[in-house]
Amino acid sequence: MKSIINSLITALAMYSGIPVPQVERNQTNTKYTLCFVPIIGLATGALLCGWSRVCAVYGFGQVCFALVGTVISVIVTGGVHLRGLLYTADAIHSHKIKEKRRQRPCESGAGVSAVTAGLCFFMLYGAGLTLIWKKSQLLLLVLSYIISRTLSGMSIAWFPESEEEGTADNLFLAADRRTVRVVLVTLLVLAMISAVIIHPVIGALMALAAMWVWTYYYYMTKKRFGGISEDTAGYFICLCELSSVLVIGMLGRVM
Repeated sequence: MKSIINSLITALAMYSGIPVPQVERNQTNTKYTLCFVPIIGLATGALLCGWSRVCAVYGFGQVCFALVGTVISVIVTGGVHLRGLLYTADAIHSHKIKEKRRQRPCESGAGVSAVTAGLCFFMLYGAGLTLIWKKSQLLLLVLSYIISRTLSGMSIAWFPESEEEGTADNLFLAADRRTVRVVLVTLLVLAMISAVIIHPVIGALMALAAMWVWTYYYYMTKKRFGGISEDTAGYFICLCELSSVLVIGMLGRVM
């Protein structure tokens, strides 16, 4: 039981800005960390639902909901995934050999592509949130955050690593591999089934979009970086959540 609790605390400490007690990151305390990563998505979705309710009660409007909601998602994660988006986008668009692409902008002196990617992400994400106001849309949004983080954990469990040592690699080496894989696959199936039950068409398309991004993520990282890393994991989560927000928002307005 202690290792499970410590794994939860480690997951929150590593992948969110939620204040938690400090625990030593050893093999015992990170054994089930990947199983708890989707909880961060649940927390993000719950806060956005609460903020949507506040906006509805006090008449703040959709634009206020969207702009503040975009910031809420960054605050909950502590910006760790956004950092991965910026670093990876800069590496992808830089004309360098594979080994050099692994360098972060602060190391390589680049960063224009990172800034452009960040601006485009926030504009598209905010635009998608302006279209989300129905209860069914909000429930799908919560599930999308769970799905994105579940797929991220599954990528660590199955995808090749770009480096011999790293955060993702160390986590899985310490993990109970069978348990992690079973838990993540079960969570993914339950989340996708729930999405289809809430809205058959939008839920199915949201799930398909997430799986398409996951597939793209696998081939892109394997080709350009030799495998996944901590930064590319953040890149994937941002793209996956962006695809879900746009699908839920746009289709929710016409259906």
